[in-house]
Amino acid sequence: MTYVVSNIHGCYADFTALLEQINFSKNDVMFVLGDIVDIGDEPIELVCDLSMRENVWPVAGEHDRLAAEMLEGFSEMLKDGKAPDADFIAKMQKWIAMGGQRTLDGFRELDADMREGVIDYLADMAPYETLHVGGRDYVLVHSGIKGYEADKDLEDYDWADFSADGADVCAVGEATMIVGHAPTTENFSCNGDIYRGEGFIAIDCGAARGGRLACLCLDNGEEYYV
Repeated sequence: MTYVVSNIHGCYADFTALLEQINFSKNDVMFVLGDIVDIGDEPIELVCDLSMRENVWPVAGEHDRLAAEMLEGFSEMLKDGKAPDADFIAKMQKWIAMGGQRTLDGFRELDADMREGVIDYLADMAPYETLHVGGRDYVLVHSGIKGYEADKDLEDYDWADFSADGADVCAVGEATMIVGHAPTTENFSCNGDIYRGEGFIAIDCGAARGGRLACLCLDNGEEYYV
């Protein structure tokens, strides 16, 4: 089976409960559509788990990209013993305000090799994925595609176009777009479940922000919630 989840935001216990609920096995595949870290209680534990799974593929969210930058800068600061400059301090404060404190706290508990592995994992996430499952095509992105043009190839967009606020959420040619980024209660008139729109499916149901962790099976359309 092929599953998609999004915006786990450090809810490691919910994620492991979800894996049990769907009986996730080595024969299955899961795509995580960004914002793995920040806000929730165990973001680093979640990253370490995901990085060891050969059948779980991440797509970058803005929290993941910013965390990679901040953690790399923090690691270099520790190595060099130099005080951070004003720009880095400002970015760090912004990140902390966005929920990065728990990510930073967990990162500080790791040894040097594990820190490097976490940074590499977050920095190397793909900006998007394309799939063909059950006779249907899908484009998996974090927030949509900013400035989407029907005749523009996906590889011609900047990575940030797939995780930006205000990105276009729509069909991509004949493919259905699947997005996370913002809880469905904020953008759509629904009760916090997965939302199926015209040419797209929104699967962020507010984990770590008063909602639930949602999962969609692309083979049969079944929805799962923790």
